[in-house]
Amino acid sequence: QVQLVESGGGSVQAGGSLRLSCAAFGATSSLCYFGWFRQAPGKEREGVAAIYTRGGNKDYADSVEGRFTISQDSAKNTLYLLMNSLEPGDSAMYYCAADSFCGFQHSLSPAVYGYWGQGTQVTVSS
Repeated sequence: QVQLVESGGGSVQAGGSLRLSCAAFGATSSLCYFGWFRQAPGKEREGVAAIYTRGGNKDYADSVEGRFTISQDSAKNTLYLLMNSLEPGDSAMYYCAADSFCGFQHSLSPAVYGYWGQGTQVTVSS
């Protein structure tokens, strides 16, 4: 079993930055993928960024490419999402996810992840 705990959300003005953190507990050595997802009211959950823990390969949604950076600190079992140049459209609940399956073809699909955190709210004002 794996537990994920997000932190770092908050309110920021457009153009600002935030860094989200996701601490992983439990059987973390088995994890192959970590991902960040977000869900705004009335919208489906969407993939933002993902990282393959074994090789460091990263995927980003087109909407955040060049603005967001996903990274991991394996020693601390922590995942990060650095968000720069935030826009009001980035406002959402952000979730950390992980899975131990290593054969993902669509790492930004929420359906393939088995472990989820409780979420942290990000609000960007114009």
